[in-house]
Amino acid sequence: MESWLRGLYDAEGMRAADSWAIEGQGISSLGLMEAAGRAVAEAVARLSPAGPVRVVCGKGNNGGDGLVAARLLREMGFEAEVLLLWPADELSPDATANLERLNGPGAGAGDGVRTSGRYPAISANASAGGDVGARLAGSGAVVDAIFGTGFAGAPREPAAGAIGAIGARRAEGVPVVACDVASGVDAATGEVAGAVVEADVTVTFHGAKVGHYVAPGKWATGELVVAPIGIPAGAPAPEAAGVIGPAVLDLPPKRGAQSTKFSSGQVTIAGGSRGLTGAVRMSSTAAIRAGAGYATVAVPADLEPIFEAAEVEVMSRGIGATPGRLGTDAVDDLFAAFERAAAGVLGPGMGRDEDSLALAREVAPRIEAPLVIDADGLNAFAGQLDRLAARTAATVLTPHAGELGRLLERESEEIAARRLAAAKEAAAWSGAIVVLKGDDTIVTDGERVAVNAVAAPGLATAGSGDVLSGVTAALLARGLAPFAAACCAVYAHARAGQEAARRLGGVAESVIATDVIAAIPAGLRSAGPVE
Repeated sequence: MESWLRGLYDAEGMRAADSWAIEGQGISSLGLMEAAGRAVAEAVARLSPAGPVRVVCGKGNNGGDGLVAARLLREMGFEAEVLLLWPADELSPDATANLERLNGPGAGAGDGVRTSGRYPAISANASAGGDVGARLAGSGAVVDAIFGTGFAGAPREPAAGAIGAIGARRAEGVPVVACDVASGVDAATGEVAGAVVEADVTVTFHGAKVGHYVAPGKWATGELVVAPIGIPAGAPAPEAAGVIGPAVLDLPPKRGAQSTKFSSGQVTIAGGSRGLTGAVRMSSTAAIRAGAGYATVAVPADLEPIFEAAEVEVMSRGIGATPGRLGTDAVDDLFAAFERAAAGVLGPGMGRDEDSLALAREVAPRIEAPLVIDADGLNAFAGQLDRLAARTAATVLTPHAGELGRLLERESEEIAARRLAAAKEAAAWSGAIVVLKGDDTIVTDGERVAVNAVAAPGLATAGSGDVLSGVTAALLARGLAPFAAACCAVYAHARAGQEAARRLGGVAESVIATDVIAAIPAGLRSAGPVE
């Protein structure tokens, strides 16, 4: 995995790390569970719950973590009660061992859970969420220990009802702490297929999981605490997915004394139509702010005076004869515009006229430079992504969920529910790097996955996608490998969004795309977080 990615585990990878520690290093599985439960108990204690802590346990090792947490919370002086959703004789071996430690020998047999000491442990082996809800009434905090990293699919009863009951308590202001992964979240994908716990805090063990960072699982995670549990250094590490880290900003080459505007990278941006000229202007200005030495816009000939009057640093080239837009009569002119480009952008402000889309379909597969396709350039390939697979140079697609839905001929709601799978499918079909934009922007080539975790709500403004396309093209033109260029662009773009909001007094709602362009230098600065 790239050194600038912080690895994210899926279920298989976490099983490999556990197995390596237990079978290869002689670490006790009960010892790992003890450390996991302690981390959860400490997280609950930090909340200073005003009432009893209710720990809702499944029958697997996640439930075992919860049983450890309940015991340790009692030792800390908290009132802690356990709700078992399945009969005790169905618990995993390690969970059974911790049930016995909680309540004394013999407590793991049968359906009941015996009381022990001052605080009772109660059983909620019921299929109705209402029963669990009644038992959760008056809670000071709730611990979700139902499902862990091995879960996939939709929860069934009794878990589904219990998840609903936990949600009802949270809606009343009761804090919820999840063990490892919020129940209902697929740790490998972030998908949520049914009922899901929305946690205030998730305490995960050894390393973060994909589902903590990819929506909708990201939204159920709350504050993420990564707790070491005693797995030694040298354990199998994640290989395919990671969070983009600040070291990605060290990748772009720096200009030297002998650099020229040509060696710094030439970028061509093609698009624009009547009423949408701003998109091309923002993409091109972003490209030169991101270090491209030379930028040219290829725009409808009758609209070129707009660019001549407005752009100082960007060259303009009027092409075609179709009024107000680009059409298929501009094919040869467009190829000529890309002839010297080290990278390009196709699509900003191009419009959805069928003749404009036909132009994109005609030229994109044959442009020899690395190419970023955005906006209406993407719409040209709705249901036809395979046409891009013939490209010989790198391709980067930058859709939001709606655009990716059109590319894959799916509803945007389906894309939103299965973001990682959809992005990987589009990458496999097109042979491109896919950048699926969102607050969890995903970058994938179909195998490798990178996720952006830099929160920048100021980017929720018209034109921010055009800015990203220009930054990406600039980094391609400067010589970065396609996957690295896309990841660096996404990370720098998000940091620029943060900086733009900071310059406006922290008011993200006031950020506009040109503010983000002005903040690109800060976004690209590799000296740590934007300050």
